[in-house]
Amino acid sequence: MTNSPIVEITGLNHWFGEDAARKQALFDINLTLDRGSFTVLMGPSGSGKTTLLTLIGCLRAVQDGALRLIGEELKGADQARLVMIRRKLGFIFQAHNLHESLTAGQNVMMGAQVHPGVDADLAARAAGHLLGLVGLADRVAYLPANLSGGQKQRVAVARALVGSPALLLADEPTAALDKDSASEVIDLLRRLGSKRGMTTLLVTHDNRILDRADRILTLEDGRLVSDEDRVAG
Repeated sequence: MTNSPIVEITGLNHWFGEDAARKQALFDINLTLDRGSFTVLMGPSGSGKTTLLTLIGCLRAVQDGALRLIGEELKGADQARLVMIRRKLGFIFQAHNLHESLTAGQNVMMGAQVHPGVDADLAARAAGHLLGLVGLADRVAYLPANLSGGQKQRVAVARALVGSPALLLADEPTAALDKDSASEVIDLLRRLGSKRGMTTLLVTHDNRILDRADRILTLEDGRLVSDEDRVAG
């Protein structure tokens, strides 16, 4: 199990709508992601990138094909099982989705408190530790309104990592950032991912970060058309 791929997808198809309005969004996706890898998923708008990410993230039900995540088959899994698996994942989105009325520390604590048995003191210590790792030790008590865009996204990174996820799923996490902030966030994800043995799948249109990837996947019209291994810079 330790050396098995963290994601194994075979013959995955997905549709939206019903009857005459039914439209296929993904076609025969076959893909594995190795543990500890940093993979970028690219493609034009509407190509199916976010659909694939949400299927892997247990946010949509698998309709057709096989999708194994951390050794668990997702097709046919009930909602309670999907919730349990989802707790092993971290999520980062283009919009940082921070609660504006909560401090940076409290926002990160929320990520810890979704895990059963984590009390407030432990969550607070974990939040402080991770904010230190992302360079925000002096911003723990700051509200989001008093943080820059890059700092907000680093808080979102800390929140995603607080449960020590096996797999991090990131949807356009640098789209709203300037070049320097985007580079900082990606370097941070690579460094912490390597340190923790975490797998990262990052959806992006941002060509500035391609040299950081171990592997680049390209989707077009719901089909995986390119799979390029790279030596990350």
